[in-house]
Amino acid sequence: MFSKVLIANRGEIALRILRACKELGIQTVAVHSTADSNAMHVRLADESVCIGPPPAKDSYLNIPAIMAACEITGADAVHPGYGFLSENARFARILEEHKVTFIGPSSHHIEIMGDKITAKQTAKELGIPVVPGSEGEIKTPEEAIALARGMGYPVIVKATAGGGGRGMKVARDDEEMRIALFTARTEAKAAFGNDSVYIEKYLQKPRHIEVQLMGDGKGNAVHLGTRDCSLQRRHQKVLEEAPAPTVPMDQQLRIGEVCAAAMRKLKYSGAGTIEFLYEDGEFYFIEMNTRVQVEHPVTERITGVDIVYEQIRVASGETLSIKQENVNFYGHAIEVRINAEDPQTFAPSPGKITFYHPAGGVGVRVDSAVYQGYSIPPYYDSLIGKLIVYGRTREECLQRLRRAVDEFVVDGIKTTLPLFQRLIKEPDVIAGNYDIHWLEKFLAANKA
Repeated sequence: MFSKVLIANRGEIALRILRACKELGIQTVAVHSTADSNAMHVRLADESVCIGPPPAKDSYLNIPAIMAACEITGADAVHPGYGFLSENARFARILEEHKVTFIGPSSHHIEIMGDKITAKQTAKELGIPVVPGSEGEIKTPEEAIALARGMGYPVIVKATAGGGGRGMKVARDDEEMRIALFTARTEAKAAFGNDSVYIEKYLQKPRHIEVQLMGDGKGNAVHLGTRDCSLQRRHQKVLEEAPAPTVPMDQQLRIGEVCAAAMRKLKYSGAGTIEFLYEDGEFYFIEMNTRVQVEHPVTERITGVDIVYEQIRVASGETLSIKQENVNFYGHAIEVRINAEDPQTFAPSPGKITFYHPAGGVGVRVDSAVYQGYSIPPYYDSLIGKLIVYGRTREECLQRLRRAVDEFVVDGIKTTLPLFQRLIKEPDVIAGNYDIHWLEKFLAANKA
Protein backbone atom coordinates (compact mmCIF):
# COMPACT_ATOMS: atom_id res chain seq x y z
CA MET A 1 0.00 0.00 0.00
CA PHE A 2 1.12 3.61 -0.59
CA SER A 3 2.67 5.65 2.19
CA LYS A 4 1.66 9.08 0.86
CA VAL A 5 -0.88 10.14 -1.80
CA LEU A 6 -0.90 13.56 -3.44
CA ILE A 7 -4.43 14.68 -4.37
CA ALA A 8 -4.23 16.58 -7.66
CA ASN A 9 -7.67 18.16 -7.45
CA ARG A 10 -9.90 20.44 -5.40
CA GLY A 11 -13.42 20.71 -3.98
CA GLU A 12 -15.63 17.83 -2.97
CA ILE A 13 -13.73 15.15 -4.90
CA ALA A 14 -10.44 16.13 -3.21
CA LEU A 15 -12.11 15.76 0.18
CA ARG A 16 -13.68 12.44 -0.87
CA ILE A 17 -10.24 11.07 -1.83
CA LEU A 18 -8.65 12.42 1.34
CA ARG A 19 -11.19 10.61 3.51
CA ALA A 20 -10.60 7.31 1.69
CA CYS A 21 -6.83 7.68 2.18
CA LYS A 22 -7.23 8.39 5.90
CA GLU A 23 -9.38 5.28 6.32
CA LEU A 24 -6.59 3.30 4.64
CA GLY A 25 -3.97 4.83 6.92
CA ILE A 26 -2.28 6.72 4.07
CA GLN A 27 -0.71 10.17 4.54
CA THR A 28 -2.17 12.89 2.28
CA VAL A 29 -0.81 15.88 0.40
CA ALA A 30 -3.18 18.60 -0.82
CA VAL A 31 -2.03 20.78 -3.69
CA HIS A 32 -3.88 24.04 -4.14
CA SER A 33 -3.96 27.36 -5.92
CA THR A 34 -3.73 30.62 -3.99
CA ALA A 35 -7.53 30.91 -4.35
CA ASP A 36 -7.98 27.63 -2.46
CA SER A 37 -5.74 28.30 0.55
CA ASN A 38 -8.73 27.97 2.90
CA ALA A 39 -10.30 24.96 1.17
CA MET A 40 -11.48 22.13 3.42
CA HIS A 41 -9.20 19.48 1.89
CA VAL A 42 -6.21 21.79 2.41
CA ARG A 43 -7.13 22.20 6.08
CA LEU A 44 -7.53 18.46 6.65
CA ALA A 45 -4.56 17.11 4.66
CA ASP A 46 -1.37 16.07 6.43
CA GLU A 47 0.62 18.38 4.16
CA SER A 48 -0.26 21.06 1.62
CA VAL A 49 1.63 22.69 -1.23
CA CYS A 50 0.61 25.83 -3.12
CA ILE A 51 1.17 25.16 -6.82
CA GLY A 52 0.24 28.47 -8.41
CA PRO A 53 -2.17 31.36 -8.91
CA PRO A 54 -5.97 30.92 -9.35
CA PRO A 55 -6.22 30.10 -13.10
CA ALA A 56 -6.35 26.31 -13.52
CA LYS A 57 -3.73 26.38 -16.29
CA ASP A 58 -1.26 27.86 -13.81
CA SER A 59 -2.11 25.53 -10.92
CA TYR A 60 -4.29 22.42 -11.21
CA LEU A 61 -3.20 21.86 -14.83
CA ASN A 62 0.43 22.79 -14.15
CA ILE A 63 2.22 19.45 -14.49
CA PRO A 64 5.73 20.71 -13.55
CA ALA A 65 4.34 22.28 -10.34
CA ILE A 66 2.52 19.05 -9.40
CA MET A 67 5.64 16.98 -10.10
CA ALA A 68 7.66 19.36 -7.92
CA ALA A 69 5.09 18.91 -5.13
CA CYS A 70 5.50 15.12 -5.43
CA GLU A 71 9.26 15.54 -5.16
CA ILE A 72 9.34 17.81 -2.12
CA THR A 73 6.73 15.83 -0.17
CA GLY A 74 7.89 12.35 -1.15
CA ALA A 75 4.45 11.33 -2.40
CA ASP A 76 4.57 7.89 -4.01
CA ALA A 77 1.16 8.14 -5.73
CA VAL A 78 -1.16 10.75 -7.22
CA HIS A 79 -4.95 10.59 -7.29
CA PRO A 80 -6.28 12.92 -10.02
CA GLY A 81 -10.00 12.79 -9.11
CA TYR A 82 -12.13 13.89 -12.08
CA GLY A 83 -11.61 16.78 -14.49
CA PHE A 84 -8.29 18.65 -14.64
CA LEU A 85 -5.54 16.05 -15.37
CA SER A 86 -7.58 12.91 -14.64
CA GLU A 87 -7.70 11.82 -18.29
CA ASN A 88 -4.42 13.33 -19.44
CA ALA A 89 -2.29 10.49 -20.82
CA ARG A 90 0.82 12.68 -20.88
CA PHE A 91 0.51 13.38 -17.15
CA ALA A 92 0.05 9.68 -16.39
CA ARG A 93 3.10 8.88 -18.53
CA ILE A 94 5.26 11.48 -16.79
CA LEU A 95 4.29 10.04 -13.40
CA GLU A 96 5.12 6.55 -14.64
CA GLU A 97 8.55 7.76 -15.83
CA HIS A 98 9.24 9.30 -12.40
CA LYS A 99 8.21 6.13 -10.53
CA VAL A 100 5.15 7.81 -9.02
CA THR A 101 1.95 5.76 -9.31
CA PHE A 102 -1.00 7.29 -11.13
CA ILE A 103 -4.15 6.11 -9.34
CA GLY A 104 -6.02 5.26 -12.49
CA PRO A 105 -5.53 3.26 -15.68
CA SER A 106 -2.33 3.09 -17.71
CA SER A 107 -1.43 6.01 -19.97
CA HIS A 108 -2.06 3.66 -22.91
CA HIS A 109 -5.67 3.00 -21.88
CA ILE A 110 -6.28 6.71 -21.21
CA GLU A 111 -4.94 7.45 -24.68
CA ILE A 112 -7.04 4.95 -26.61
CA MET A 113 -10.23 5.86 -24.74
CA GLY A 114 -9.54 9.61 -24.70
CA ASP A 115 -9.79 9.95 -28.46
CA LYS A 116 -13.42 9.30 -29.31
CA ILE A 117 -12.71 7.82 -32.75
CA THR A 118 -10.15 5.35 -31.38
CA ALA A 119 -12.45 4.61 -28.41
CA LYS A 120 -15.35 3.83 -30.73
CA GLN A 121 -13.18 1.55 -32.88
CA THR A 122 -11.87 -0.20 -29.75
CA ALA A 123 -15.39 -0.63 -28.37
CA LYS A 124 -16.50 -2.15 -31.66
CA GLU A 125 -13.59 -4.62 -31.62
CA LEU A 126 -14.46 -5.57 -28.02
CA GLY A 127 -18.08 -6.36 -28.91
CA ILE A 128 -19.65 -3.25 -27.39
CA PRO A 129 -22.57 -1.87 -29.48
CA VAL A 130 -21.83 1.53 -31.08
CA VAL A 131 -23.85 4.33 -32.69
CA PRO A 132 -23.75 4.27 -36.52
CA GLY A 133 -21.35 6.92 -37.77
CA SER A 134 -18.10 7.78 -39.51
CA GLU A 135 -15.20 5.35 -39.25
CA GLY A 136 -12.76 8.16 -38.56
CA GLU A 137 -12.18 11.91 -38.77
CA ILE A 138 -14.32 13.96 -41.15
CA LYS A 139 -12.29 16.56 -43.03
CA THR A 140 -14.51 18.20 -45.64
CA PRO A 141 -18.15 19.40 -45.83
CA GLU A 142 -18.65 17.24 -48.93
CA GLU A 143 -17.53 14.12 -47.08
CA ALA A 144 -19.77 15.02 -44.12
CA ILE A 145 -22.83 15.65 -46.30
CA ALA A 146 -22.39 12.40 -48.24
CA LEU A 147 -22.14 10.42 -45.01
CA ALA A 148 -25.11 12.19 -43.41
CA ARG A 149 -27.30 11.56 -46.45
CA GLY A 150 -26.32 7.89 -46.35
CA MET A 151 -27.20 7.54 -42.63
CA GLY A 152 -30.17 9.89 -42.84
CA TYR A 153 -30.49 13.18 -41.01
CA PRO A 154 -30.35 14.30 -38.22
CA VAL A 155 -26.71 13.64 -37.33
CA ILE A 156 -24.37 15.08 -34.70
CA VAL A 157 -20.86 16.40 -35.28
CA LYS A 158 -18.54 15.70 -32.31
CA ALA A 159 -15.01 16.68 -31.35
CA THR A 160 -12.72 13.66 -31.01
CA ALA A 161 -11.08 15.17 -27.92
CA GLY A 162 -12.54 16.67 -24.76
CA GLY A 163 -16.12 16.65 -23.57
CA GLY A 164 -18.59 18.70 -21.54
CA GLY A 165 -20.73 19.41 -24.58
CA ARG A 166 -18.12 21.51 -26.37
CA GLY A 167 -17.49 20.78 -30.02
CA MET A 168 -20.88 19.08 -30.46
CA LYS A 169 -23.39 20.32 -33.04
CA VAL A 170 -26.56 18.80 -34.53
CA ALA A 171 -27.31 19.03 -38.26
CA ARG A 172 -30.71 18.31 -39.82
CA ASP A 173 -29.95 19.08 -43.48
CA ASP A 174 -27.04 19.86 -45.82
CA GLU A 175 -26.96 23.57 -44.99
CA GLU A 176 -26.92 22.94 -41.26
CA MET A 177 -24.20 20.34 -41.79
CA ARG A 178 -21.81 22.91 -43.29
CA ILE A 179 -22.43 25.27 -40.36
CA ALA A 180 -22.23 22.49 -37.74
CA LEU A 181 -18.94 21.19 -39.12
CA PHE A 182 -17.34 24.64 -39.07
CA THR A 183 -18.71 25.53 -35.60
CA ALA A 184 -17.79 22.20 -33.98
CA ARG A 185 -14.26 22.42 -35.36
CA THR A 186 -13.83 26.00 -34.18
CA GLU A 187 -15.10 25.19 -30.68
CA ALA A 188 -12.96 22.05 -30.46
CA LYS A 189 -9.83 23.91 -31.49
CA ALA A 190 -10.43 26.64 -28.91
CA ALA A 191 -11.32 24.24 -26.07
CA PHE A 192 -8.99 21.29 -26.70
CA GLY A 193 -6.35 22.48 -29.17
CA ASN A 194 -7.58 19.81 -31.58
CA ASP A 195 -10.15 20.48 -34.34
CA SER A 196 -10.62 16.85 -35.34
CA VAL A 197 -14.32 15.84 -35.52
CA TYR A 198 -16.43 12.85 -36.46
CA ILE A 199 -20.12 12.21 -37.19
CA GLU A 200 -22.72 9.97 -35.57
CA LYS A 201 -26.39 9.30 -36.13
CA TYR A 202 -28.38 11.64 -33.88
CA LEU A 203 -30.87 9.63 -31.86
CA GLN A 204 -34.20 11.41 -31.35
CA LYS A 205 -35.22 10.51 -27.78
CA PRO A 206 -32.44 8.53 -26.14
CA ARG A 207 -31.70 8.10 -22.47
CA HIS A 208 -28.14 8.43 -21.16
CA ILE A 209 -27.24 5.15 -19.45
CA GLU A 210 -23.79 4.32 -18.12
CA VAL A 211 -22.11 1.24 -16.68
CA GLN A 212 -19.67 1.50 -13.76
CA LEU A 213 -16.63 -0.77 -14.03
CA MET A 214 -13.64 -1.74 -11.87
CA GLY A 215 -10.56 -3.63 -13.03
CA ASP A 216 -7.23 -4.51 -11.44
CA GLY A 217 -4.94 -4.69 -14.49
CA LYS A 218 -4.50 -8.43 -13.98
CA GLY A 219 -7.43 -9.53 -16.12
CA ASN A 220 -10.04 -9.23 -13.37
CA ALA A 221 -12.94 -6.81 -13.89
CA VAL A 222 -16.48 -6.39 -12.61
CA HIS A 223 -19.41 -4.16 -13.40
CA LEU A 224 -21.27 -2.35 -10.63
CA GLY A 225 -24.52 -1.85 -12.50
CA THR A 226 -26.04 1.06 -14.36
CA ARG A 227 -26.83 4.71 -13.79
CA ASP A 228 -29.33 6.91 -15.62
CA CYS A 229 -27.93 10.41 -16.28
CA SER A 230 -30.54 11.63 -18.76
CA LEU A 231 -31.49 14.86 -17.00
CA GLN A 232 -28.97 17.18 -18.62
CA ARG A 233 -28.54 20.82 -19.54
CA ARG A 234 -26.16 21.63 -22.39
CA HIS A 235 -24.79 18.08 -22.18
CA GLN A 236 -23.99 18.59 -18.49
CA LYS A 237 -25.58 16.12 -16.06
CA VAL A 238 -27.88 17.58 -13.41
CA LEU A 239 -29.41 14.52 -11.70
CA GLU A 240 -28.26 10.88 -11.73
CA GLU A 241 -29.84 7.72 -10.39
CA ALA A 242 -28.99 4.06 -9.95
CA PRO A 243 -30.05 1.64 -11.14
CA ALA A 244 -31.42 2.94 -14.46
CA PRO A 245 -35.17 2.98 -13.77
CA THR A 246 -36.55 2.16 -17.23
CA VAL A 247 -34.09 -0.51 -18.39
CA PRO A 248 -35.15 -4.10 -17.56
CA MET A 249 -32.77 -5.64 -15.01
CA ASP A 250 -31.88 -8.61 -17.22
CA GLN A 251 -30.80 -6.14 -19.93
CA GLN A 252 -28.79 -4.11 -17.41
CA LEU A 253 -26.93 -7.23 -16.28
CA ARG A 254 -26.33 -8.28 -19.88
CA ILE A 255 -24.77 -4.97 -20.98
CA GLY A 256 -22.83 -4.85 -17.72
CA GLU A 257 -21.25 -8.23 -18.43
CA VAL A 258 -20.41 -7.20 -22.03
CA CYS A 259 -18.55 -4.17 -20.63
CA ALA A 260 -16.82 -6.13 -17.86
CA ALA A 261 -15.68 -8.77 -20.36
CA ALA A 262 -14.23 -6.00 -22.54
CA MET A 263 -12.27 -4.62 -19.56
CA ARG A 264 -10.92 -8.10 -18.80
CA LYS A 265 -9.62 -8.35 -22.37
CA LEU A 266 -7.97 -4.94 -22.08
CA LYS A 267 -6.54 -5.77 -18.62
CA TYR A 268 -7.91 -2.42 -17.54
CA SER A 269 -6.95 -1.10 -14.12
CA GLY A 270 -9.00 1.17 -11.86
CA ALA A 271 -12.42 2.75 -12.14
CA GLY A 272 -13.98 3.38 -15.53
CA THR A 273 -17.39 4.19 -16.91
CA ILE A 274 -18.78 3.29 -20.31
CA GLU A 275 -21.52 5.68 -21.42
CA PHE A 276 -24.34 4.72 -23.76
CA LEU A 277 -27.32 6.23 -25.46
CA TYR A 278 -30.31 3.93 -24.99
CA GLU A 279 -33.29 4.02 -27.34
CA ASP A 280 -35.93 1.46 -28.32
CA GLY A 281 -34.31 -1.22 -26.17
CA GLU A 282 -30.85 -0.82 -27.75
CA PHE A 283 -27.55 0.42 -26.28
CA TYR A 284 -25.16 2.56 -28.32
CA PHE A 285 -21.64 3.33 -27.05
CA ILE A 286 -20.81 7.06 -26.70
CA GLU A 287 -17.51 7.11 -24.82
CA MET A 288 -15.52 5.72 -21.95
CA ASN A 289 -14.40 7.85 -19.00
CA THR A 290 -11.17 6.47 -17.54
CA ARG A 291 -11.62 7.98 -14.07
CA VAL A 292 -13.97 8.18 -11.12
CA GLN A 293 -17.25 9.89 -12.07
CA VAL A 294 -18.96 12.77 -10.28
CA GLU A 295 -21.97 10.50 -9.83
CA HIS A 296 -20.11 7.49 -8.36
CA PRO A 297 -21.87 7.80 -4.93
CA VAL A 298 -25.21 6.46 -6.23
CA THR A 299 -23.46 3.26 -7.33
CA GLU A 300 -21.67 3.02 -4.00
CA ARG A 301 -25.00 3.34 -2.20
CA ILE A 302 -26.78 0.52 -4.03
CA THR A 303 -23.81 -1.90 -4.09
CA GLY A 304 -21.96 -1.13 -0.85
CA VAL A 305 -18.68 -0.92 -2.82
CA ASP A 306 -16.34 1.98 -1.98
CA ILE A 307 -15.12 2.89 -5.47
CA VAL A 308 -12.35 5.30 -4.40
CA TYR A 309 -11.04 2.82 -1.81
CA GLU A 310 -10.96 0.15 -4.52
CA GLN A 311 -9.17 2.53 -6.94
CA ILE A 312 -6.38 3.07 -4.42
CA ARG A 313 -6.08 -0.65 -3.61
CA VAL A 314 -5.71 -1.84 -7.21
CA ALA A 315 -3.31 1.01 -8.09
CA SER A 316 -1.05 -0.25 -5.29
CA GLY A 317 -0.89 -3.64 -7.02
CA GLU A 318 -3.59 -5.53 -5.13
CA THR A 319 -6.22 -7.63 -6.87
CA LEU A 320 -9.89 -6.63 -6.86
CA SER A 321 -11.48 -7.35 -3.50
CA ILE A 322 -14.83 -8.05 -5.17
CA LYS A 323 -16.04 -10.73 -7.56
CA GLN A 324 -18.99 -10.38 -9.90
CA GLU A 325 -21.01 -13.03 -8.11
CA ASN A 326 -20.68 -11.04 -4.88
CA VAL A 327 -21.96 -7.77 -6.38
CA ASN A 328 -25.58 -7.27 -5.33
CA PHE A 329 -27.91 -4.36 -5.93
CA TYR A 330 -30.15 -3.03 -3.16
CA GLY A 331 -32.75 -0.28 -3.44
CA HIS A 332 -32.47 2.98 -5.37
CA ALA A 333 -30.24 6.07 -5.10
CA ILE A 334 -30.48 9.55 -6.64
CA GLU A 335 -27.87 12.31 -6.73
CA VAL A 336 -28.51 15.98 -7.45
CA ARG A 337 -25.64 18.33 -8.25
CA ILE A 338 -25.81 21.54 -6.24
CA ASN A 339 -24.13 24.31 -8.22
CA ALA A 340 -23.36 27.90 -7.26
CA GLU A 341 -25.55 29.19 -10.08
CA ASP A 342 -28.69 31.22 -10.55
CA PRO A 343 -31.46 28.57 -10.80
CA GLN A 344 -33.18 30.53 -13.59
CA THR A 345 -30.34 31.86 -15.74
CA PHE A 346 -27.59 29.44 -14.63
CA ALA A 347 -25.17 32.35 -14.37
CA PRO A 348 -22.32 31.58 -11.93
CA SER A 349 -22.84 32.85 -8.37
CA PRO A 350 -19.50 32.94 -6.56
CA GLY A 351 -19.25 34.60 -3.15
CA LYS A 352 -19.30 34.03 0.59
CA ILE A 353 -21.57 31.40 2.15
CA THR A 354 -23.17 33.20 5.09
CA PHE A 355 -25.18 30.22 6.37
CA TYR A 356 -24.84 26.52 5.56
CA HIS A 357 -27.08 23.70 6.75
CA PRO A 358 -26.77 20.44 4.76
CA ALA A 359 -29.60 17.92 4.77
CA GLY A 360 -29.30 14.87 7.01
CA GLY A 361 -31.23 11.93 8.33
CA VAL A 362 -31.76 8.33 7.28
CA GLY A 363 -30.60 7.53 3.75
CA VAL A 364 -28.99 10.94 3.13
CA ARG A 365 -25.36 11.58 2.17
CA VAL A 366 -23.80 14.95 1.31
CA ASP A 367 -20.47 15.14 -0.54
CA SER A 368 -19.31 18.75 -0.25
CA ALA A 369 -16.20 20.69 0.70
CA VAL A 370 -17.91 24.00 1.56
CA TYR A 371 -18.64 25.37 5.02
CA GLN A 372 -20.23 28.42 6.61
CA GLY A 373 -18.00 31.43 5.96
CA TYR A 374 -16.29 29.83 2.96
CA SER A 375 -15.98 32.01 -0.14
CA ILE A 376 -16.63 30.25 -3.46
CA PRO A 377 -13.93 31.38 -5.92
CA PRO A 378 -15.01 32.44 -9.43
CA TYR A 379 -12.29 30.52 -11.25
CA TYR A 380 -13.53 26.93 -11.30
CA ASP A 381 -16.49 24.65 -11.94
CA SER A 382 -19.61 25.80 -10.07
CA LEU A 383 -20.29 22.44 -8.34
CA ILE A 384 -20.32 23.01 -4.57
CA GLY A 385 -21.89 19.78 -3.39
CA LYS A 386 -23.78 16.61 -4.16
CA LEU A 387 -26.88 15.46 -2.32
CA ILE A 388 -27.23 11.67 -2.50
CA VAL A 389 -30.41 10.03 -1.24
CA TYR A 390 -31.24 6.34 -0.86
CA GLY A 391 -34.53 4.45 -0.56
CA ARG A 392 -35.64 0.85 -0.64
CA THR A 393 -37.67 1.73 -3.74
CA ARG A 394 -37.48 4.58 -6.25
CA GLU A 395 -40.71 6.00 -4.81
CA GLU A 396 -39.26 6.06 -1.28
CA CYS A 397 -36.05 7.58 -2.64
CA LEU A 398 -37.95 10.42 -4.37
CA GLN A 399 -39.99 11.08 -1.24
CA ARG A 400 -36.81 11.29 0.84
CA LEU A 401 -35.18 13.51 -1.78
CA ARG A 402 -38.05 16.01 -1.58
CA ARG A 403 -37.59 16.26 2.17
CA ALA A 404 -33.78 16.55 1.90
CA VAL A 405 -33.84 19.27 -0.77
CA ASP A 406 -36.28 21.34 1.31
CA GLU A 407 -34.03 20.91 4.36
CA PHE A 408 -30.80 21.94 2.59
CA VAL A 409 -29.92 25.62 3.14
CA VAL A 410 -27.11 27.60 1.49
CA ASP A 411 -27.32 31.38 2.03
CA GLY A 412 -25.18 34.19 0.66
CA ILE A 413 -25.03 32.84 -2.88
CA LYS A 414 -27.54 31.50 -5.39
CA THR A 415 -27.71 27.74 -5.93
CA THR A 416 -29.61 25.25 -8.07
CA LEU A 417 -31.54 23.88 -5.06
CA PRO A 418 -34.79 25.67 -6.13
CA LEU A 419 -34.53 23.95 -9.53
CA PHE A 420 -34.57 20.54 -7.84
CA GLN A 421 -37.53 21.55 -5.68
CA ARG A 422 -39.40 22.06 -8.95
CA LEU A 423 -38.04 19.07 -10.82
CA ILE A 424 -38.84 16.37 -8.26
CA LYS A 425 -42.50 17.37 -8.28
CA GLU A 426 -42.80 17.00 -12.07
CA PRO A 427 -44.96 14.03 -13.17
CA ASP A 428 -42.45 13.02 -15.87
CA VAL A 429 -39.57 12.93 -13.36
CA ILE A 430 -41.67 11.03 -10.82
CA ALA A 431 -42.57 8.49 -13.52
CA GLY A 432 -39.02 8.37 -14.93
CA ASN A 433 -40.47 9.45 -18.26
CA TYR A 434 -37.69 11.63 -19.67
CA ASP A 435 -34.82 11.57 -22.17
CA ILE A 436 -31.66 13.64 -22.64
CA HIS A 437 -33.64 16.49 -24.23
CA TRP A 438 -36.39 16.68 -21.59
CA LEU A 439 -34.73 19.16 -19.22
CA GLU A 440 -33.86 21.66 -21.96
CA LYS A 441 -37.47 21.62 -23.12
CA PHE A 442 -38.74 21.96 -19.53
CA LEU A 443 -36.50 24.95 -18.86
CA ALA A 444 -37.50 26.63 -22.12
CA ALA A 445 -41.21 26.16 -21.33
CA ASN A 446 -40.86 27.38 -17.74
CA LYS A 447 -38.81 30.54 -18.10
CA ALA A 448 -39.66 33.05 -15.38
